[in-house]
Amino acid sequence: MTIRHLKLFLAVCDHDFNTTKASEEIHTTQPAVSLAIRELEQYYGVILFDRIGRRLRITEAGRKFQEYARHIIALFDEMEKGMRNWDAFGILRVGASVTIGSQFLPNYVKAFYNRYPGTEVRAVIGPSEQLEQKLLDNELDFALIEGVSHVPSFTSEEYMEDHLSVICPAEGCFSQGQEISIDEFRRQRFLLREKGSGTRETFEHVIEQAGFSVSPIWEAMSTTALVNAVINGLGITVLPQRMVVGPLAHGLVVAVRVKGLDFSRMFHIVYHREKFLTSSAKAFIDLCRNYEMDYPLPHYQGLY
Repeated sequence: MTIRHLKLFLAVCDHDFNTTKASEEIHTTQPAVSLAIRELEQYYGVILFDRIGRRLRITEAGRKFQEYARHIIALFDEMEKGMRNWDAFGILRVGASVTIGSQFLPNYVKAFYNRYPGTEVRAVIGPSEQLEQKLLDNELDFALIEGVSHVPSFTSEEYMEDHLSVICPAEGCFSQGQEISIDEFRRQRFLLREKGSGTRETFEHVIEQAGFSVSPIWEAMSTTALVNAVINGLGITVLPQRMVVGPLAHGLVVAVRVKGLDFSRMFHIVYHREKFLTSSAKAFIDLCRNYEMDYPLPHYQGLY
């Protein structure tokens, strides 16, 4: 079994299990790809693909092998780049979910640049599910997410507490700081973040624990869209408190409490447990852990 075997196997997986397309992508022949798959199966004594008609369908053993293969190739690629560019500090690839990416990440990166001049941080901001997939594909070194990771192969560390606020129209039936009952809360029209976001996951976990669910009339990735909809009286939303400081301060919306519901949560640093973390990655993670002690927390005053 060689690195070439693993690369051929992953090429088949990445091209919808089509050996012809895989061979074209990596500039070899289709028989060579098929032979590599057979050799892997013989070497490990397992079936990686079921042959159904003229199509391949990956087996459970194949899926497990795919996970191992991706990380072995990722480590190999890191070694190649690291040893060939020994004198370069390297590029740090950081992912952040939307709230962290818009509210905190710019401050983290600025502080990191001040401490380590000449470094380079490349950031990806998106839903937590998207970031987890990028971690699995080794497109990110680590990610900062709002929810809890459900990937068993990840290391997940809590690093900051956050709180979601229930935001209602200023001209509606509720007043700032009012406590409402769960029954009143359930009767509202809900405008929520999209499925897969950390904010949505926290919200659904809390209400599930309380024994109910809701069907939103709006779903959006944008805080601006949700807050503007609330301002216009279309319903209520649940968003990170720091993201709505501006609208609350200007009286455009009001925040209420729901008796018996606690929307507190923790931010997490996540990375693959087999990931080799460079000294720069460890330094950035350490900065995030201690940011609240070393720097003033940012206060977001507008919308995005």
